[in-house]
Amino acid sequence: MQKSKNQLNRRRFLFSAGALGFSGLFPVLSWGTEKETVTADVPVLKAGPYIQSKGKGEMTIRWITSFPCYSWVEYGKQAGQTDKKAESVSDGLIDAYQTVHAITIKKLPAGETCYYRICSKVIEKFNPYKIIFGETYTSPVYSFNPIDKQVGKVSFLVFNDIHDRPESFGHLLQFQKSDKKDFILLNGDIFSDLEDENQIVEHLLNPLSDTFRETPFIFSRGNHETRGKFARHLPDYFNRGEKGFYYSFMAGPAYCIVLDSGEDKPDDNAEYFGLVKFDPYRMKQQEWLEKEIKKKSFKKAKYKLVFCHIPPFYSGDGHGTLQCRELWNGLFNEAKIDLLIAGHTHVYGIHQPEKGQHNYPIVIGGGPKDGARTVIEVNADSHSLHLILTADDGKVKGELTI
Repeated sequence: MQKSKNQLNRRRFLFSAGALGFSGLFPVLSWGTEKETVTADVPVLKAGPYIQSKGKGEMTIRWITSFPCYSWVEYGKQAGQTDKKAESVSDGLIDAYQTVHAITIKKLPAGETCYYRICSKVIEKFNPYKIIFGETYTSPVYSFNPIDKQVGKVSFLVFNDIHDRPESFGHLLQFQKSDKKDFILLNGDIFSDLEDENQIVEHLLNPLSDTFRETPFIFSRGNHETRGKFARHLPDYFNRGEKGFYYSFMAGPAYCIVLDSGEDKPDDNAEYFGLVKFDPYRMKQQEWLEKEIKKKSFKKAKYKLVFCHIPPFYSGDGHGTLQCRELWNGLFNEAKIDLLIAGHTHVYGIHQPEKGQHNYPIVIGGGPKDGARTVIEVNADSHSLHLILTADDGKVKGELTI
C-alpha cells in the first residue's frame, strides 16, 4: 500500500529527531539509545557559580549545568578544608536531575569568611530502579563574606537599565571607588525582554562571573523583565522574598526594602494580551509595606533605603508611575525613609526632597546608551551615608550625603 505524504513526513521527522537527539529541546542528552550518553564535547558547567544572600547568616550558591545533575556544595572556614556539605532537599527528596541548582548554606558565623566549591554529578540515566551517574564536576575554591547586619558599615553598587548590553558592566565597574563590595543591586531592566536561559547566562552571569562568585547580588525586577516568553521562568534563577520580587534585608546599618514596580501601562493594555495583573500586585505590596515600616528593626535602623525600578516621581504620568506614587509614597513619607534609588527613565539625576511631595531624595540611574550609562556607589557607616553617581566617561555626575 502506498504511504501518504503525511506518513512520509512523519517518518522523516522521527528520523531527524532520533539523529539529532532532540537537540533543540533537550541539548543535554542523546535520546533513542538504550543508555543515555552525555555529549563529551560540552562542559558540565554552563554558568556560575554565583551567590545571592538569603538572609542573616545564610548564603545561596547558584549555578547552571549543561546536563541534569545531582549537586552539592562543600564548604569550610579554610580554603584547604571544605569538609562540610550542603544539599537542597525538598519534601524529603534531595534535589536531583536538574540543570539549575540553588543550595543555601545556613548558620554562617557573622563576619567570618566562608570558602566553598560546587560539585555536580551528571545523571546519565534516571529510571525508577536504576540510576547511572556520569562524571563529577568540581569547581575551584572560592570565598565570600556573609552580608552581616551587625557590622556598622556597608558598601554596594547599583546598576539599572543595561538592556542586554553586557559590555556595560565591565566598562562601568572600572569607575567604582573601592573594590570590596558587600553586594551589587540590579535595579531593573537588565534585560529588554526574556527569551531563554542563554540570554540570562550570556548577558548577565558570564560577564560578571568573576564578581558574582564572591560578591552576592540582589535582583530588583524591572518592567522589561516581565516581558517575553521566558519571563515567567525568571524566579528559577534568582532569590526572591517569600511573597515574590519584593522583600527586605539588613546590610550593616541599612534597612533595605526592594519593591517590584511592575509594568508601566494599565493591565488591560493591548500589549499584555490579558496576561498581567500588576494593579492588585502593587496593592499587595502596599499592605506588606504598611507592616514592614512598623517593625522595630526598621525603626531602629540608622538608614532606611528603598529600591524600585520605576520612581514615583520624575517618570512622567504613566499608569505604573502614578499607581506607585498613590500606593507607596505616603508610606515612604510616613516612614521617613532616607533614600529611594530607581531607574526606568534613562535620564540620571539626584532629586532632593520636595516639600508636599516626597520628603526624601530620589536618585535615578541612567540608561543603556553611551553617554547615558551610570553606576551608583553607596558607602555607609554609623556616621554618614555617601552616594556617588558616576557616568560612563568616569566623571562624577552627582553626590549625596546623609
